[in-house]
Amino acid sequence: MAGLENCPNCGSLFVKNNLRDVCDKCYREEEKKYEAVTKFLRKRENRAAKIEAIVEATKVEEELIHKWVRKGRLQPTLFPNIGYPCSKCGTLINTGTICKSCISDINKELSHFEETEKLKTNDSKHPTYYRK
Repeated sequence: MAGLENCPNCGSLFVKNNLRDVCDKCYREEEKKYEAVTKFLRKRENRAAKIEAIVEATKVEEELIHKWVRKGRLQPTLFPNIGYPCSKCGTLINTGTICKSCISDINKELSHFEETEKLKTNDSKHPTYYRK
């Protein structure tokens, strides 16, 4: 849905839509940087480059590379050492917002919480206090 917003990079007003989240000027700059990154990655010896090496070689911000991977413009199937950070722990991932280990931790915490709640409701006549 289109709406009038300030560009997160330069602060100028622009009409935000589903395709662009920055103003035209910043979008053109991002596209130049994207071309530099893809040109670097097209070379056979650079396809397995890590994000740090890409940033060093192209001088493109790491956040932009993460953004392009998140949007699917740079695909981890073609470039195996790129990704974006997990929202919880910061580990590089290729899909979703959190990594598998964080999902597992959250599921364990939820099941523990559900068990505790079940015990509390089963023994409503006699209050029980739990200690860790």
